[in-house]
Amino acid sequence: MASMDFDLSPKSAQKLFEGEGGSYCSWSSSGFPMLGEQKVGAGKLVLPPRGFALPHYADSSKIGYVLQGNGGIVGMVLPKSSEEVVLRLKKGDVIPVPLGALSWWYNNGDHSEEVVIMNEKEASKLAKSQTGILLIKLEPGVSMPQPNSKTAEKMVYNIDAAPADVEVNGGGVFKTLTAAKFPFLEEAGLSVNHVRLEANAMHSPSYTADGTFQAFYVASGAGRVQVVGIGGKRALDTKIQAGQLLVVPRFFVVAQIADNEGMEFVSILPTTSPAVEEFASKKSVWNALSPIVSQVALSVTPEFEEFFKSNMQKTTTLIPPTN
Repeated sequence: MASMDFDLSPKSAQKLFEGEGGSYCSWSSSGFPMLGEQKVGAGKLVLPPRGFALPHYADSSKIGYVLQGNGGIVGMVLPKSSEEVVLRLKKGDVIPVPLGALSWWYNNGDHSEEVVIMNEKEASKLAKSQTGILLIKLEPGVSMPQPNSKTAEKMVYNIDAAPADVEVNGGGVFKTLTAAKFPFLEEAGLSVNHVRLEANAMHSPSYTADGTFQAFYVASGAGRVQVVGIGGKRALDTKIQAGQLLVVPRFFVVAQIADNEGMEFVSILPTTSPAVEEFASKKSVWNALSPIVSQVALSVTPEFEEFFKSNMQKTTTLIPPTN
């Protein structure tokens, strides 16, 4: 349980609509006040075969991340454009949807398509309209527009197929996606991290140093998450599992530990150039401090300070389990 005056516990989404054409779930700002303060949110769209989300405007920037399925199609008309862009989507694809864009989503495959959307205001808009429902199932034989493969290279990025930024034997894989790698992210003003932890491995404690929060969505597996607040007080120590969202405040330190089946999660940061600092690895800010400053701050002997920093030099972002 959280020991702060607000609840940091990870939560599952609330289902807003379910019908023949699919379902839409949302994480509300009442459950995560920080989302409301930042005017962002999160939702999960599930489209069965021939499920169709009718065209709707994005009244704030968002990112779609395909969790499952390879038959997704999205059509989009960007702001100040009169041209419809049609893109094919598959598992692992990241697609920014800029403010003011008009988009529709369709499952042209044999499996359900799950898309995580960072936009709280879109939740009620996607579930209903003047006539009732914005999620429908198309009749067999309906021919949808064909995707444009050339445009896809500029507007869609498959993070599953991307090379790892960090890969540790027995620890897992860490990937980061910013506007430097994928310029179209600038349109949404967001960035993405993708982490796959092996069984019982740990994602090293980290925090945002630029005043932004982090939102974590567990795509598969389960584990444990620990959060420490300003002043060193433990704010959260609890289990987390697939389908749950965790929002970590700025400057709070967070660490994730996978259980026996491993864990995969995606984190979204509301900035195109995130400043995420590691707390206990060779990239830790502690390594930049003078020895005497570390000794006084930690109230330790010179010998322990040297031991402390030497061990951090051996640690990376992903930490395998100890035998």
